[in-house]
Order: sequence, then structure tokens, then C-alpha cells
Amino acid sequence: MSDFDQLVASRKQWIADVLIPWCREASLKQLQRAEREWTDIAGKVAPEMTLWLWAWGRFPTLVSDGLSGVDETYRVLVTLRDGTQRAGYPDARQSERGRLVLIGDDGENDPLSLDDIQSVERESEGPTQRE
Repeated sequence: MSDFDQLVASRKQWIADVLIPWCREASLKQLQRAEREWTDIAGKVAPEMTLWLWAWGRFPTLVSDGLSGVDETYRVLVTLRDGTQRAGYPDARQSERGRLVLIGDDGENDPLSLDDIQSVERESEGPTQRE
């Protein structure tokens, strides 16, 4: 690298081409291990705003540009790897470290592990109000 601008460009490319895709594919155990070393890997950025947000990016329905956590706007249907389904609104404050908490019609559900989730789909086309 001959100058600082090239160094910055190289780092940004590494984040976009290597780090973000890795976060979207890594297991919960690998993500938790990376979180412990995150400042060495990613620099002085909060894992909640990068590592975990990028990890949830494997389910595009759960993330929106400009939000620092999972998107609570839409009711979602989560299909687990064992075929069971859960529905509700994601709770961004309680969904942390690879665990998704949904608020269903009957109250909270148990946290769902990132590793157990097969797919996430919106149940409706437009945002609705949560009580």
C-alpha cells in the first residue's frame, strides 16, 4: 500500500467481501467466539451494530438500512429447521447475541437461536401498529 487512501479502500473491501459474508454464514458458536475478539477483527465498532446485524442479514426480512437492530415493523413468520413455525413481531431490545425474540399474540415466545432458523418471511405487506 503506497498511501492511506489505498489502505482505507482495502479495509472497506475486506469488510464487504470477507467479513460481512462470513457473518451471514457463521454458526452461533462461531459468532459468539468472534464477538469476544471483535475489536481485534473489526476495529472499534460495537458488535451489536456490526457482527450481529450482519449475522441477521442472512434473513433480509429482519434487517433494514438505517436500523441498528432487527426490524420490529412487520409481523414475521419464522420457520425453524425442524419444520415448526413461530409468528410474531421481532423485539429488537430482547433479541441479542444470536437469539431472536418474537412477540406473539399470546405474549413472548422463547428466544429462537440463529442456528435453528431456516427462513423468515413477512406475514403482511405493510407495517402495522403493535400495542
